[in-house]
Amino acid sequence: MTGKILQGLKKFLSLRSLQARFFIIMLVAGIVPSIVMRYGILASYEERSVQNRISNVQNQLMIVGNHLISNNYFNTKPEGYNGGVSREVIDAELGMISDLYEGRVMIINSSLKVVKDTYGISQGKTIISEEVIKCFRGENVSNYDKEHGYIEMTTPIIDTSANSSVIVGVMLTSISSDAITATLTVLDRKASILGNLMLVGTMAMAIILSFLLTRPFNRVTDAINEVNAGYSNERISVPDYAETVHIVDAFNQLLERMRALDTSRQEFVENVSHELKTPMAAIKVLADSLLTQQDAPAELYREFLVDIASEIDRENRIITDLLALVKMEKKARELNIVSLNVNDLVELILKRLRPLARKKDVEVVFESMRPVMAEVDEVKMSLIMTNLVENAIKYNKEHGWVRVELDADYQYFTFKVSDSGLGIPADSLAHIYERFYRVDKSHSREIGGTGLGLAITKSAVLMHRGAINVTSVEGEGSSFTVKIPLICSTAG
Repeated sequence: MTGKILQGLKKFLSLRSLQARFFIIMLVAGIVPSIVMRYGILASYEERSVQNRISNVQNQLMIVGNHLISNNYFNTKPEGYNGGVSREVIDAELGMISDLYEGRVMIINSSLKVVKDTYGISQGKTIISEEVIKCFRGENVSNYDKEHGYIEMTTPIIDTSANSSVIVGVMLTSISSDAITATLTVLDRKASILGNLMLVGTMAMAIILSFLLTRPFNRVTDAINEVNAGYSNERISVPDYAETVHIVDAFNQLLERMRALDTSRQEFVENVSHELKTPMAAIKVLADSLLTQQDAPAELYREFLVDIASEIDRENRIITDLLALVKMEKKARELNIVSLNVNDLVELILKRLRPLARKKDVEVVFESMRPVMAEVDEVKMSLIMTNLVENAIKYNKEHGWVRVELDADYQYFTFKVSDSGLGIPADSLAHIYERFYRVDKSHSREIGGTGLGLAITKSAVLMHRGAINVTSVEGEGSSFTVKIPLICSTAG
């Protein structure tokens, strides 16, 4: 149990596990937005706080600026005041603003001379500042220095008593941003606590969801392992997701094919054993018969030896066909492709088989619709044609006929063999390409059939990526049609 847990943990940490990938994706999907939102909110709050602070200070400074203009503050002679608010009152307002915002206010006239400094440091001095010059030109400037914790701004003092507005002075103000920084620190601390809680919650949810989302795949694995261990032969079903349905369907189809192959293999072994055992049993019976007859005449010996030789030949044919079939399946995609005149090949095969046809008084006719050139394996194509024509002759009636037709289109050529023979029962048509299958076993043995000819033929046709079809009426004859590409690919 511990080993299984360690193996699962190792697989999880190696990121090969779908569950681990689900976990990481959901964790990232939960954490990244919260981090972005956290820093976005803090940045937005900081920006708004700075703008609000600037706006509030600017409003108060504008009021002070109006007082400066209305009371002729820039007149160097105190008696020039037109009554109203005294200079000391205005200085007190400036000092209050400076204390309230923990900052400094300097009033600069048009000659760039500092006429008032709430710090009392630069009063009476000339100041040349880019911000001040820009303000005299009508451009207000505000800078936020987060590193040093202050906000600097310029406020124009505008005289509107004349027909046009004239900037007669500038208030250069620096205020502290410590309050904003302190509030941001508190917010950041609270956001960190909330973020940690969200992180824990997101991790827990990611673990739970990754487990739930991958559980159907684990059920698929468990079901396949049960089938593999032999505990179950039933079709598996995990309908949770469309993906698991596809996987299970593919596995069930593979399982059915494997069972069919296993059944075919067992039947093949049984058939081979039976087919090879039958001649051997006949030879054993003949040999025992000779041994039990001590004074058997030479003619009986000759007769029995002829029968023994016949059974040996039959066994040899079975073994030869088996080797041919096995070799063909072992090298299932190895074709020796050559450019071939198919008409000449058919003529040559019919020339070889016509003596067999004459023995049974079967007429063989060849009809070629057009010359056919194809790129095929000559040996295997000869095997296909020979088996079909030879079967048509062997399983024919006396005085019957065999018609061979050759035709082609732009992509395929067609080789068709029709006969007037015994025909194939309808219930046997689906089995004629099976190994050792015989429609009429007694008649097949009489003419030397092994039951492997059509299996070999179909295998050779499929190697050429072709197709073979049969139509037959019992007692009237059969027709086999082979369709092969004119250009055969050697790719598997």
